Amino acid sequence: MKEEYKLIEYIYKDAEMGVYTINKLLDHLKEKDNKIKGYAEEILKKYEEFAHEAKGELKENKIPPMEEGIITKMMSSMGISKEVKEDNSDSAIADLLIQGISMGSIEMEKKISVYQDQVDKEHLKLAKKFLKFQEKTIAELKEYL
Repeated sequence: MKEEYKLIEYIYKDAEMGVYTINKLLDHLKEKDNKIKGYAEEILKKYEEFAHEAKGELKENKIPPMEEGIITKMMSSMGISKEVKEDNSDSAIADLLIQGISMGSIEMEKKISVYQDQVDKEHLKLAKKFLKFQEKTIAELKEYL
């Protein structure tokens, strides 16, 4: 893949993983009465928007979008299941989301640093917008702790 699309590829991959994991989390919370569910659904919508935008950009440039591997998804799913069974309080769910989103935001910061001089300005703008969304989400989730 061309270097100039690596940042968009990463946004897509991370946003898709966010969609996958939050959907799994919401499945586990379906029958529960958590206040955080509504906010988790808002986060999911934002991840879907970023995934859609990045995927569109990749397809427009004839680059096949790549998702996380099945093993990564399975491990994530098992981890969510285990954590929710142990403690499904809003605080525990917020902590789980903060951990996952933090990993993505740290990687996004690294990718921006590495690729900022090699990518299109619009791609860099999208990456920074995605990072800002992640950081804002982490800050807002802390209110549930």
